[in-house]
This record gives sequence, structure tokens and C-alpha cells, in this order.
Amino acid sequence: MINYKLLTPGPLTTTETVKREMMVDHCTWDDDYKQITQWIRRKLLKLAGVDEREYTAVLMQGSGTFGVESVLTSAVGREDHLLIAANGAYGLRMAEIARQAGLSFSVYETNYDEIPDAGVIGRMLAENPRITHVAMVHSETTSGILNDIEAVSRAVKAAGRTMIVDAMSSFGGVEIPVGEWGIDFIISSANKCIQGVPGFSFIVCRREALEMCRGRAKSLSLDLYGQWKCMELDGKWRYTSPTHVVLAFAQAIRELEAEGGIAARHRRYAENNRLLICGLKELGFRPYVGEEHQGPIITTFFYPEGKNYDFQEMYGYIKERGYAIYPGKVTDAETFRVGNIGEIYPRDMEKLCGILADFLQEKGCLRE
Repeated sequence: MINYKLLTPGPLTTTETVKREMMVDHCTWDDDYKQITQWIRRKLLKLAGVDEREYTAVLMQGSGTFGVESVLTSAVGREDHLLIAANGAYGLRMAEIARQAGLSFSVYETNYDEIPDAGVIGRMLAENPRITHVAMVHSETTSGILNDIEAVSRAVKAAGRTMIVDAMSSFGGVEIPVGEWGIDFIISSANKCIQGVPGFSFIVCRREALEMCRGRAKSLSLDLYGQWKCMELDGKWRYTSPTHVVLAFAQAIRELEAEGGIAARHRRYAENNRLLICGLKELGFRPYVGEEHQGPIITTFFYPEGKNYDFQEMYGYIKERGYAIYPGKVTDAETFRVGNIGEIYPRDMEKLCGILADFLQEKGCLRE
């Protein structure tokens, strides 16, 4: 079995100490375990920079998409209309969720290398009072672009609407002053920038907006309000929780704090990203997203012209030498993606660039 590090936007490479926490079995009804859940909820509010009198945190079984579906199908009522701002596959996935659930919705779509315009969204809200909710991805890992959720959230809040943010691959790695920006629901996952393992998502919710979800859910198991009311009582999850994942996540939060919090983690990720882009540019790989909108989480690169290899060949070569990268997810261009979050450091970026240089040398296509 090849032991390799994940250069992906999650699941990602975790520490041995996070993995070790999963060696302990816990009962879901145990008071000690329920207190761990409550401790995590308080810590998430602290990471979001919000007051527990105004906001609360809800943990939801399943991947990040489960969390997004829970929010959309619990917050958007039968008389409501959802506007989705999309510039990638994960924004469009929200539209899939809305369509499947029978929600009333519309999509404001931009190119994958462009950010949704807050001014345009503001005008749409002014012209269409039927819109009650706006949903948007922060770090769109289709391309690596970092959307301007501050400007959009402020426009949505100024119009008196509800703002939903998918911060799956940015929460914990990028500072997001949730309350200050007027975000009502922000969703992320255990296996992203907090550097836990897959198994549950979490939602930081404005209490007033969450109260409005009562009786609206289109699903039993994904009922956000129902999960909250149960969890708020004593930390008990409504249905069986991923106990091992929860223990690992608690350890991951402790390690985030020990590193210096979100600011320190952001600096590491940003330096990883800088070294990655600089190193690959020297090898002839150009980023898909412009510098002004490139996020620190994952970067999409164009292949150089005249290449004589495919992704699988390059992927296999890199994996044999200790790293796994991602195929492209941009439909209008031939690309690949490299993430730099998780237990990844500048030395890993330098090693990857060296491996790619060796690969291109062997293929006879390294630029002089």
C-alpha cells in the first residue's frame, strides 16, 4: 500500500494525533460524549466570531452536501424563493438540491473564473421582492476562486433577506466574521480546514433565522430545526452520530488552537499556495483563476500547450512519490487541481514541484 499525502480540498491529510482519537469507542447516550458535542458547538461559535446569544451551532451527520441540503430544505419555505449565485459545480449542486426538493429558486450564474457581482445581486433583490433567500459558495473548489461573500452578504442583509453561505473548504482556514457580515447560515464540514476526518457537517446559524425553520423541513433526518432542538437540550444527536469522527474533530480543534487559530492556519495555507503557484509557473503551468480572486485552498492549473501525457499518467507518477492531486473540474478547459490544506507545509509544496519537474524532464517537455 502506497502511503501518500492528499493535496486535495478534503478529505485531507490529518495528524497522527487526530487519527489516534478514533481508537476509542463511545456510547452516543454517554454524558461525557454529549459534553464533547456541546464543547465543539461552543468552539465553532468562537471560530465564527459570534455571540451564543445570537447564534448557535448544529452538527449534522453526513458529508458537507448533507449540511447544505439540510439548510436549504429547512430554511426555504413553500412560499419562499431562493436565489443561488453560482460560479462552479458546488453552486450548481445547490440548484440540484433545490430542484430535487421542489423549492422555488433561480440561478445567477457567472463564468467559473469570475466572481458573482454583489451589485448585480443587490439589483436583483430590489427588482424581485419575491426572493427571500440567497445562497452562495465561498471557496468554490471547482476552480479555487474565493468569492466575495462579504459584499454579497452585506447587500443581502441591506435588502432584508436571508443569507446562506457554503463555506465548506474555507471555514477555519479563512477569517469569516459571520455576524458582522450578516450571514444567517454558514455551513462547513469536519474534514476541511479544521483538519478532522469525514463524517459530519456543521452549521452556524442565526438563532432568529433558525427559529423560522420550524415545520419547514422536507426531510426527517435532515431537519435542521429538529436536530438543533434535540442537541440544544443536552448535546444528544437525534439519530446515531459518528462518534469516532466527533472525537477526532475535538482533537482537531485543539490542534487548530495550538497552531495559533485561524490567522496562523491561514498564513500557512497562503504560503503553501504561494509556493505552489510560483513553482508550477516556472514549470509552465498557468493558474486558471486570476491572482485577484485566487483563494488559498486549492488552485486549478492549465496544462501547457503541446503536452504528451494525460492526467492519469501524471497522477500516477506523483502518487508513487508520495502525493495525490486532483483532476480538473472546469468544463471549458483542460485542467488539473492541487490543494494545499490539511497537514501540509511549504516543504510539501517544494517536493511536489520537484516531482513535477522530474516528470516533465522524463517526458522531454520541460521548458528551457
